[in-house]
Amino acid sequence: MALLTQAASEAQQSGKLPAVTLPEAYIERPQNQEHGDYASSFPLKLARATGVKPMTIAENLVELIAPTAEIDSIVAAPPGFINFTIKNNWLTSQIDSILLVGEGYGNIDLGRGSRVQVEFVSVNPTGPLHVGHGRGAILGSTLANMLTAAGYNVEKEYYINDAGNQIGAFYQSLYARYQQCLGSDAEMPADGYLGNYMVDLAKEIIAEEGDRFLTLPDPAASLGQLGLAKMLKQIKGDLELLGVNFDVWFSERSLYENGQFQTATSLLRQGGYITEKEEATWFVSTASGEDKDNVVIRSDGSPTYFAADIAYHYNKFLERKFDKVINIWGADHQGHVSRMKAVVGALGINPERLEVIISQMVTLHRGEELVKLSKRSGDIITLREVVEEVGSDACRFFFLSRSANSQMDFDLELAKKQSAENPVYYVQYAHARIASILRLAKEKGIEYSNGDASLLITEPELTLIRRLLLLPELVETVAQTLEPHHLTYYSQDLANVFHIFYKQCRVISADEALTAARLKLVATAKIVLAKTLHLMGMTAPEEM
Repeated sequence: MALLTQAASEAQQSGKLPAVTLPEAYIERPQNQEHGDYASSFPLKLARATGVKPMTIAENLVELIAPTAEIDSIVAAPPGFINFTIKNNWLTSQIDSILLVGEGYGNIDLGRGSRVQVEFVSVNPTGPLHVGHGRGAILGSTLANMLTAAGYNVEKEYYINDAGNQIGAFYQSLYARYQQCLGSDAEMPADGYLGNYMVDLAKEIIAEEGDRFLTLPDPAASLGQLGLAKMLKQIKGDLELLGVNFDVWFSERSLYENGQFQTATSLLRQGGYITEKEEATWFVSTASGEDKDNVVIRSDGSPTYFAADIAYHYNKFLERKFDKVINIWGADHQGHVSRMKAVVGALGINPERLEVIISQMVTLHRGEELVKLSKRSGDIITLREVVEEVGSDACRFFFLSRSANSQMDFDLELAKKQSAENPVYYVQYAHARIASILRLAKEKGIEYSNGDASLLITEPELTLIRRLLLLPELVETVAQTLEPHHLTYYSQDLANVFHIFYKQCRVISADEALTAARLKLVATAKIVLAKTLHLMGMTAPEEM
């Protein structure tokens, strides 16, 4: 990009381009590899700004771009592109660079240590996790991995909704089931949780505690708190089974107990963003361009969940001082995004520091059966059931395989297949194949650490090197776009390119020098493929 900008400046100085403000130059990977390793449409942007024909600009800039040690050719291409091809000897020299940094390859310093909080899952602890929750869990944990690799100081957080009406409904539901299991005709509350898991929870507590809650002054609350702790423990266990861990488990109730809600509300009131009307307390969202104001405290004095979110984001930005906050929410929270950004702005924080990713619904297929998931109806396929059926790696890959804003189908049968049809198997098999080649080399006593990578001149070899070099760029892209699904496509492409290389280039042969060079390439591919799998939270198997 610097070369393009410098060439454009020289073109202006020589009169080949008018003296206009130069647009930003950028390069990208062309879809067709025949167009080179990189391409830029900079001449097309300059043409709009200057009125000069884009091909004329492209040709002039090509003449002015100074040669470098890495670039083999620079070509102007219709209708106004500049294509760059990297020298083969520079490509092969990167093998030693990758081997030198090992597992650290792909890490960049984009974030420069700035503090980022990723808050995800945050499901009400009123029932077990279902498949839809798993998608948000994988998005969040993988994104945290990628941001860490990009040089950010990342903290993963689960927000425990342990206050409000839903918790009250959970308490009453559990107490009703508890009484029923003890022989009473207690009725479930109208807004109760009807799933069979509530019966199981009540029976578990009876087995441990007996009927002692019947005689307590506030039996529903006492029983409910114990049930809540057990449900939270189950949620943690289910997430750990999926390889998802959190640095912080944050209690909603603490926001009221520790005064954050009162402080945040006071701050908003001072700014003119809080008003009283219709016997309730409102956040004046319309002052920030919203269509309507939003209730913070109801007329009966109880806070809304929006009130807790106000206090929570006050805590995130102004108390814990995160530079950036990323929330991953379910599809039912889409309408909450704009008013949350309005609150952040009203608190004096740049709303751009808050990013909200909406994770769309998951459709689960078991054969031809389409299963609807509902915590309240009792018709539920839990996340644990799916993980136990197809494995953590398959769950992580499939949940990650589509962008968050796309609805996805989870095909259980495909996830279990031990064939190239299953992308998880295909990618992991590539790593296992690499490990097998390196084991064979070790058994034969072949030393390849001093291999000459410049001997790698065939197209399959150079194509594989080019794919390996994409990982740092991918880390940067995901850190900027917050779209970790690109990892699944990269891993499949890398595995495919390796399989092609393996079929077309005999690694261990009578040619000792070429064998050593190719083994170095294979060892490099192992590092990059393993790093890619680990970024997705998956294992890199040595055998399959």
